[in-house]
Amino acid sequence: MRKICSGKTYYANQLKEKEKAVILSCDEITYFLFENNLGENHDEMSKRIWKYFLSKSVELIKIDCNVIIDWGFWTKQDREFIKDFYKNHKIKCEWHYIDIDKDLWEENIKKRNKEILEGNGGYNYYLDEYLMNKLLSRWEEPTKDEIDIWHSIKI
Repeated sequence: MRKICSGKTYYANQLKEKEKAVILSCDEITYFLFENNLGENHDEMSKRIWKYFLSKSVELIKIDCNVIIDWGFWTKQDREFIKDFYKNHKIKCEWHYIDIDKDLWEENIKKRNKEILEGNGGYNYYLDEYLMNKLLSRWEEPTKDEIDIWHSIKI
């Protein structure tokens, strides 16, 4: 978990190889279904994708498949909901957090936006000032007691 542009997808792909897991990625599904053009429907589609991921993750886990959910889990309420959801399904849940240096994070955002403008952005979408402010207004930094594995990335 971490806010946007912190390396979640890169990390998830490394973990996928190590754990022989399936990644459920919000960015990937919005790209394939909507070509990242959600506009005003972004919040509603995010809720629907969230519900789908929960259902699909339980289905995959029940057939002994490891699942990585590539999603930010931005609020404490979201994280608590997920913990309770999996606990109620008798599924072990492990939280990974990427604590990225602010300068490196800002560098990642510039690099991402440049790649998108050059047509090499993959699943990513452009982060303008409005979207960044909207996303950051929702971010609640986790505490160490919420996290199983804490990764610090510094310049």
